[in-house]
Amino acid sequence: MLKGKTIVLGVAGGIAAFKAASLASALTKAGADVHVIMTESAQKFITPLTFQSLTKKPVYLDTFTEPDPSELAHIALADKADLIVVAPTTANVIGKVASGIADDMLTTTIMASTAPVLFALAMNVNMYHNPIVQDNIQYLQEKGYLFAEPNEGYLACGWTGKGRLMEPEEIAAWIGDFFTKREPRQDMSGLRILITAGRNAEPIDPVRFVTNRSTGKMGYAIAEAAVQRGALVTLVTGPSELRPPAGITTISVQTGQEMHDAVMAHVDVQDVIIGAAAVADYRPKLRHEQKLKKKDGPLVIEFERNPDILLEVGKRKRADQVLVGFAAETENVLENARGKLERKQADLFVANDVSQPGAGFGTDTNIVTLVDRAGDTPLPLLQKRDVADQILNRVLELRERGPVS
Repeated sequence: MLKGKTIVLGVAGGIAAFKAASLASALTKAGADVHVIMTESAQKFITPLTFQSLTKKPVYLDTFTEPDPSELAHIALADKADLIVVAPTTANVIGKVASGIADDMLTTTIMASTAPVLFALAMNVNMYHNPIVQDNIQYLQEKGYLFAEPNEGYLACGWTGKGRLMEPEEIAAWIGDFFTKREPRQDMSGLRILITAGRNAEPIDPVRFVTNRSTGKMGYAIAEAAVQRGALVTLVTGPSELRPPAGITTISVQTGQEMHDAVMAHVDVQDVIIGAAAVADYRPKLRHEQKLKKKDGPLVIEFERNPDILLEVGKRKRADQVLVGFAAETENVLENARGKLERKQADLFVANDVSQPGAGFGTDTNIVTLVDRAGDTPLPLLQKRDVADQILNRVLELRERGPVS
């Protein structure tokens, strides 16, 4: 199940550290290449020899002990990891990572890695519910870190409540499911998909412009998911600090008008059009050729409407094309999304309340509801990459079942 996967297992200092031995054994039996890092406190509860015996590999204890002088151990581990799992995860580890502290082998490896990180929580019930700990968990979730919530039950401290480490077989099943979801699929092979992403920059003068908070993360995640599933992807992107996924056609634009023109030039040959960009609704009516000078009194700028890209695509799309829009709202979210679905003649709208923690612009997670004519499908807090796959799954369903009146 996990053959070919490299998993770094971090063991922090808690009584549940003994369960990490069973987890290491289960992951190794499933075919994973397991490398164990133990904190100093973890060694008080269980010996490194236990993990060495189970994984048949040396256990990492100290940042400054380098078994191979040709490489830095924490960097090498960080680079090779497909997944980092910390089980048990203590409040201390959560606090360190949330604060950017890297002062031991475990935290330096986490900070140096671009691999997904799963924190399997285990601590006293009051520690778990402490507002500071909860704030740290929420902050890390918004940054894309994954969490296995603790189970309810009798705790070593004598309390009963939420704080028990998830059982090793449950964590192993979670990890197996995690990798299964990311196995490459080719269920969109040959489909032509146009995706818009990012924001617009509407110039006021050569120095200033009007924009919004979109980073393009959602649109880029959809583009990445689509190309990995075999689609022929054209990404029309406004300004973004993100790197476009490999294997796609990228068209970079600045203004809403430029995005409109690029979409209209390519829309007719597409099978699916997904409007994930936060297109500027308005632009300054007059673009000043020289920088506006500061003067006494208020500055008045007159705005005019940008073309509504999704509305125009909806009017001209073929019956065999699927049109997907996004509704980023702060109130009446579903009502507004349903209205846009009808008004813009789209097949699917992705509604999200950007005022919710963990949703909206700049986060690695999102909370959305898929709205089509068959009904609404709310999704929980997910990584934007997982949201992307859910959207593409619905697109395939819509293509299969045809229009719903």
